Amino acid sequence: MPETLFKVDLTKPMKEQAVPGHNRWHPDIPAAFAVNPGTSFRMECMDWTDGQICNNDDPSDIRKVDLNRVHMLSGPVYVNGVEPGDLLVVDILDIGAFQNEEWGFNGIFAKENGGSFLTEHYPDAQKSIWDFHGIYTTSRHVPGVKFAGIIHPGLIGVAPSMELLEKWNKREQALIQTDSNRVPALANPPEIESAVLGTLTGAAFEKAAREGARTVPPRENGGNCDIKNLSKGSRIYFPVFVEGAKLSVGDLHFSQGDGEITFCGGIEMSGWIDLHVDVIKGGIDKYQIKDNPVFKPGPIDPLYSDYLVFEGISVDEWNGKQHYLDATIAYRRACLNAIEFLKTCGYTGEQAYMLLSSAPVEGRIAGIVDIPNACCTIAIPTQIFDKDILPRL
Repeated sequence: MPETLFKVDLTKPMKEQAVPGHNRWHPDIPAAFAVNPGTSFRMECMDWTDGQICNNDDPSDIRKVDLNRVHMLSGPVYVNGVEPGDLLVVDILDIGAFQNEEWGFNGIFAKENGGSFLTEHYPDAQKSIWDFHGIYTTSRHVPGVKFAGIIHPGLIGVAPSMELLEKWNKREQALIQTDSNRVPALANPPEIESAVLGTLTGAAFEKAAREGARTVPPRENGGNCDIKNLSKGSRIYFPVFVEGAKLSVGDLHFSQGDGEITFCGGIEMSGWIDLHVDVIKGGIDKYQIKDNPVFKPGPIDPLYSDYLVFEGISVDEWNGKQHYLDATIAYRRACLNAIEFLKTCGYTGEQAYMLLSSAPVEGRIAGIVDIPNACCTIAIPTQIFDKDILPRL
């Protein structure tokens, strides 16, 4: 077993850990530890909310969650000898839940506090707790289903340079200003409140907190991509922007459907992850991997072979307006069509919504050239249900 180089105490928030992690992106956040290329190591992770969600039946913690505290990340890891222009090569060796903490949660965030992909249809907070049974999971809040998870880090990335950080903040602020009163917001600007920045203190802390990018979206450094197949056995190639790369990881998921549509969308968990790091010197120019990471999926995938697939097209469900090849609307329509069907199987809309976000459903852009309608699909494995859900003559 690799040596554990980042530890957490689940009874304490991240800022009170012996070596705190962070919840903002900034190049000045000090490394938690350093390793040489070729090293394998283990990191322990809080759940992404920093322990704000409880294993109970009350969704008020989802409704009131402090989103300024998310995502809580372990790291950064300084990799000796790695420089801007290199590619950091990260292998995900293994991931798991802590002993005696074999549970996770999914939630629909309230519209006024984060929202979700279908927030206009499901504006109120809801929660489901999922219990782990080895590789399988079940929920008392979404009965009648059992499935194998694809455990993965929702968030893994390297530190941005100051130049890249300023670019992020500038472009996201410009987006916010197009509709600054929107609920939920179009983007999350830097926020000092609840910032955790490793061991930074004093003026250095204040500066980084004012400038640090929030961890909610994926960006050029990787970050919160929420890719369910970025799992055990995957290899990731990160473009490096600062000395040492400063790799961080968190937001572990036991399982997730493509799109993570409830926002609190995978089965969120605390746990541990084993990583191996190496470097390709000058790899950015050599392989032209410069704008976003590239990864090779691992060999781990549940063996589901029978699916019920729902289609959606880029026509607005509220007013019937035609949109031109809008894959977001098409995917939303596919999800809504699946939810309406699952309601005929005995589930509430909220249960169906959380199931689509938690189970290993497959999302696809089926067609993006057939003007004017994009076509997206969402495929639900039928074997996860304890009864036959197919329409019958």
